[in-house]
Amino acid sequence: MKRLGDIMAYARLTRPINLLIIAFLQWTLHAWVIIPLLTPYHIAPATSEGAFWSLFFSLIFVAAGGYVINAYFDTRIDTINKPDRVIVGVSVPKRAAMIFYVVLTIIGACLGFFSAFQGRSSVLAILLFVVVGLLWFYSSSYKRQFMIGNIIVAFVVASGLLAIGILEVSSLSLRYGDLIGLTPIPSKIFAWTGGFALFAFLITWIREIVKDMEDEQGDRELECRTMPVIWGIKHTKIFVYSLMAAVLMLLYYFVNLIHFPQDTITLHYYFIAIVAPFVFTFYQLLKASDSKGFHKAATTLKLVMLAGILYSIVFYFLQATTYQFPFFGLMILPAM
Repeated sequence: MKRLGDIMAYARLTRPINLLIIAFLQWTLHAWVIIPLLTPYHIAPATSEGAFWSLFFSLIFVAAGGYVINAYFDTRIDTINKPDRVIVGVSVPKRAAMIFYVVLTIIGACLGFFSAFQGRSSVLAILLFVVVGLLWFYSSSYKRQFMIGNIIVAFVVASGLLAIGILEVSSLSLRYGDLIGLTPIPSKIFAWTGGFALFAFLITWIREIVKDMEDEQGDRELECRTMPVIWGIKHTKIFVYSLMAAVLMLLYYFVNLIHFPQDTITLHYYFIAIVAPFVFTFYQLLKASDSKGFHKAATTLKLVMLAGILYSIVFYFLQATTYQFPFFGLMILPAM
């Protein structure tokens, strides 16, 4: 029983629910966005199974290592903010946590560099190297700095989605050479994966600021320079409201750029799945005055992130009906 408890403690360090979300986001982008983009051109994904799954698990292992090293450096802050959830130094010795981080990161980096080699993508290799470095420096110092830590986390999340598109375009170039550059395929892949990555970046940035408001007490006691500590809760809320409004306007602009014949689904999805939860988050932040209130708002924002990525199902449906190919491989749906 003790050994099982030890295993569970190590598992909790890696934030398994968050890792499942990361895995889902990657797979969704590949299966419901990139493949439907290629299907009208009668082109199968050029990324080999080995390269895709290597990148898939690479990002999960690197993210798991990031959570472990974050918990390692956050022990003092978590003792103040979340004393019942401290693992490092309680259930897992600090030295063991550091070794666990190193093992996870090395495995993730090796898998990532293998996938980059398979796709002959130096850009992907550099991106993975940058992400691993940023996660270390974020946990050790940048997290406690004004806004830098928030932006780093947002960049890392967005990078995981961009990496899927980068690998596919590199693999297509490897298979078809310069010919693929004469088609709109690379630009479409980068436009859509970049759009989802930008959405993930912005929502994560907002959510990280909200989490800083949740942890404001411990951050202040340990003299961290996060936005709520420097500006105060009131002014930080105003900044978050402004950022949320900017995100909604930007998304509305992108919604109007999406051109499918007689597409009314996208606009409805935007208002129901994105605007409505955003308004609810706005209300939650307005009422929030303690860590519990801010935690609820941060949870809602995580659901907004999932809702945004799940637009990929709508995209798949619109592609399938427009170009008349089987939806989920089951049947060809009538054109809208």
